[in-house]
Amino acid sequence: MKHDSTNPPAETPAKGFSPGFAALGLEAALLTTLDTLGYEEPTPIQREAIPPFLAGRDLLGQAATGTGKTAAFTLPMLQRIAHSARRCPSALILVPTRELAMQVGEAVTRYGKELKITVLPVYGGQAIGPQLHALKRGVDVIVATPGRALDHIRRKTLQLKTIQMVVLDEADEMLDMGFADDLDAILEQVPKERQTALFSATMPPRIASIAKRHLKDPVEIKIAKEPLKAGAAPRVHQTAYIVTRPHKVAALARILDMEAPKSALVFCRTRIEVDELTAMLTSRGHKAEAIHGGMNQPQRDRVMASFRSGQTELLVATDVAARGLDIPSVSHVVNYDLPMSSEVYVHRIGRTGRAGREGSAITVLDPREQRLLWNIEQLTKAKIVVTQVPTIADLRTKRLARTKAALEEVLAAGELDLFRAVVASMAEQADPAEVAAAALKLVFRLQGGERKEYDIPAVSNRPPERPSMGRRPMEDSRADPRGRAGAMMPREGQGRPFNSPGRGGRTPGMAKVYIGAGREAGIRAGDLVGAIANEAGLNSSSIGAVEIMDRFSLVEVPEVMAREIIETLSRTRIKGQKVGVRLFLEQPRGGRA
Repeated sequence: MKHDSTNPPAETPAKGFSPGFAALGLEAALLTTLDTLGYEEPTPIQREAIPPFLAGRDLLGQAATGTGKTAAFTLPMLQRIAHSARRCPSALILVPTRELAMQVGEAVTRYGKELKITVLPVYGGQAIGPQLHALKRGVDVIVATPGRALDHIRRKTLQLKTIQMVVLDEADEMLDMGFADDLDAILEQVPKERQTALFSATMPPRIASIAKRHLKDPVEIKIAKEPLKAGAAPRVHQTAYIVTRPHKVAALARILDMEAPKSALVFCRTRIEVDELTAMLTSRGHKAEAIHGGMNQPQRDRVMASFRSGQTELLVATDVAARGLDIPSVSHVVNYDLPMSSEVYVHRIGRTGRAGREGSAITVLDPREQRLLWNIEQLTKAKIVVTQVPTIADLRTKRLARTKAALEEVLAAGELDLFRAVVASMAEQADPAEVAAAALKLVFRLQGGERKEYDIPAVSNRPPERPSMGRRPMEDSRADPRGRAGAMMPREGQGRPFNSPGRGGRTPGMAKVYIGAGREAGIRAGDLVGAIANEAGLNSSSIGAVEIMDRFSLVEVPEVMAREIIETLSRTRIKGQKVGVRLFLEQPRGGRA
């Protein structure tokens, strides 16, 4: 056991609070916060991790995303800081991406409100000035991405000699992004007599190696995934609509107009997509709100309050922003972007069809992604109906039926005396049937029925080919980000080999980005993967092959995100230097690259 002096006295369960959290040894201030936030019972990872963390033990935890890991280490960390001699900084939390840094930072602020704990998220892509000012002023907890933390350490603006606790969150993701050396460098700077916790969704040998080097006699916790039975979501009707990328926005609008959901969660891959889709849906009369990592806590609280009360019908979010949110069961889950991981898909659609209610899961699918659907069906043993986007005629018929149903509801309710007099007056000058038709037309118009629509081209939805038993093609391997990222990550100084010979081949659905720095500049594959994943907000599992030459590098990225990635990388630094970034145009075989 470490840091005995900081161990709070054992407490009996506090009166008036949930016996679940109180029994874990959390004190009244934290229990009050949890009660205010509406937390009732701890998750399995919280039940297993909180007591040993409070006791000062090192932890090695394996649990998937969405299991409550953040609270599992944040709550006991805050209590230990509150009971120790407050020295700045006292705790360091390392995470793979800036989105997660913001999310964990918000969680620390939220949970530590009663204890008056201060926190600073430190990540790339933001001005360093405010970070320097905050560090000079002093904070209790630092949540950082490895690259930016190491930058501050080298500048001597981040002193680690007072650190008592270190948490490595999503450790496997940090290794996949090429941060292994950075993690070792940071942990070498932290006092030896510290408490360390490492959390990871998977436990490959390289994670075990880090644990062996940096953890002391850790308590090992493994939260097994619940087995997915056949028809894992039996009350969720799953539908996929095939549409080419240029028509995805229009297709989503058409589908939502047809479905008219009362409460739907719409998932996007990036914050830019979240904002653009929210604006589009609002312009079409939907009550839509955005939620993503770029919002502060008051904004998030307002959006969630509006969604829970029913004032907002559509909540448009990124996966990271939706993690850990107390979102009630929704009628629809919409995948505007199909996740690269089958497990993430299952986690998304699990938010609908709860408590015996029926739910709908809708996916807007690029034709090239049909193979990924097969992987999801294999995992869930549930049928996903692949169909075409509704036509203009389908939408008009649906809207007319909706208008008719609304009229029948008003007729059944009665109390029409005031309006009957108006109809009688108008019937003296026009056929009553014409008067009724005009009233219907008015209602139809108010429901958006006369909005100008255009045809969305139909796409073939032939069944995807099943993967062969031999080596899987690259686009299929993207369906398993953990396995692929781990297997394909290059050794130091190497690049991921392209499947096609030379630089003339291209993986379907992927584009090549030219980066004007290579081996001579000390560029490693991990530097490029980390920069793209962290700065462009792209999951590292979505990044394809990497090839590093002497003076330049080529990286495969999803074609639909290439422009955004190029713009983002053009504004940032790689290995401390500005580099040229552009789309790599394929040349005919025998031509010059």
